[in-house]
Amino acid sequence: MSQFKVLILSLTFFALSFSTFAATLQSLIDQTPEGGVLTLEDQIYEGSIVIKRTITIDGKGKATIDGGGVGSVITIKANGVILQNLNITNSGASHDKQDAGIKILKVSRVKILDNKIYETLTGVDMQESHDNEVTGNDISSLSKTHIALRGDSIRVWASHRNIFRRNKIHDSRDMMIWYSNDNLIEENEAWNNRYALHFMYTGANTVRGNKYHHNQVGIFMMYGNSYTLEDNEISQAMGSTGICIGAKEVNKLILRRNKIVYCAVGLYLDQSPFDPQYFNLMQANVIAHNSVGLRFHSTLKNNIFKGNTFLENLETVSVQANGHALNNSFEGNYWHDFEGLDRDKNGIGDSNHEIKVYLDQLWDDNLWVRFYFASPVVSLLKFLAQLAPFTEPRLLIKETKPIMKADSPILLSQENLFFEFPEYEDEDDEDDEDDEDDEEYIEGRHY
Repeated sequence: MSQFKVLILSLTFFALSFSTFAATLQSLIDQTPEGGVLTLEDQIYEGSIVIKRTITIDGKGKATIDGGGVGSVITIKANGVILQNLNITNSGASHDKQDAGIKILKVSRVKILDNKIYETLTGVDMQESHDNEVTGNDISSLSKTHIALRGDSIRVWASHRNIFRRNKIHDSRDMMIWYSNDNLIEENEAWNNRYALHFMYTGANTVRGNKYHHNQVGIFMMYGNSYTLEDNEISQAMGSTGICIGAKEVNKLILRRNKIVYCAVGLYLDQSPFDPQYFNLMQANVIAHNSVGLRFHSTLKNNIFKGNTFLENLETVSVQANGHALNNSFEGNYWHDFEGLDRDKNGIGDSNHEIKVYLDQLWDDNLWVRFYFASPVVSLLKFLAQLAPFTEPRLLIKETKPIMKADSPILLSQENLFFEFPEYEDEDDEDDEDDEDDEEYIEGRHY
């Protein structure tokens, strides 16, 4: 009986101790002077804290801030705040209230460094905040919730010139960037998400050196301008809607030196560029081992492909809606299925490389037919259709300078990759100042 009393007293003491630590965290923050450093102990602290002055909170990798399942764990309302080496967990689960591990509201020069943010609806929610840095964090959402109902790993709303670098993002919904310009997303790794990275109505964002794998979609851009995606590796988006990189109504896009592999669709273009005066440039990318290497949603124009490698895709190019891609430029790319000759031994094919649709239309119109793609019957029918077509095949693309070998020095030479963008006309000034204010969110810089 005495042992039972000791146990009860011990549990009571622990509960009181936890309550004391929990109750004092907000007061400790409030007592920390402007510019001061608050170093936390190896304890569990109660969340729902609000930071209203410029301070640094350092958890030394041991302190945990627990939101108790209600609201946002930490809300930052002061410029220059630094949160580092913290474990942040257990936010609320309300999408309406946008519960998050860290909420950053209308501030600048905030740094979120080397934290572990887990079991929170949204990891970092940044709203109307500029010139901040989110680096070295491990971020995941609610593990027991369906992926579509989880929150975003990082959600950025109307926030410009921020840096997101070397974060590990997993088991969440999206990294979502809305109405935000001139942000740098660099050297992050993302897996087991719905969208590794999703842009809407943004301009002049740079995505560099990231590794996105085993997501439903790698990178998708919608309704924006002046994106630069370079040196990224996107792979293993293999669901029925799996896409490595997708662009819908996007102008002035540069894709450079990306590795796009093992996805249902490697590169997907839908009404991009949206404005006919603009161009998109795809340069020195590797698009390999995808079910479909390059898919156009319909007939598009002004997409420039130079120095790319199209290697062992089940279907190299697909154009939906019975369209074609002849109004785009393909020059100096390598195609594994090019069957032409190089009689003068200059490393460039003597003839154009043309991709035509024979029986391919069957599985473009009916995805169930794709199940039989490699069957003996379909292979035989496709061979016979190419040998003696009973209808005129539809020409999809024409490559004017096919490179003979994937490792040819010509492929990535400066001469082969060169493309000079035309001078763009000034946009019409038909709208009033209100429209100009709206445009500044999505226009961004020019090339």
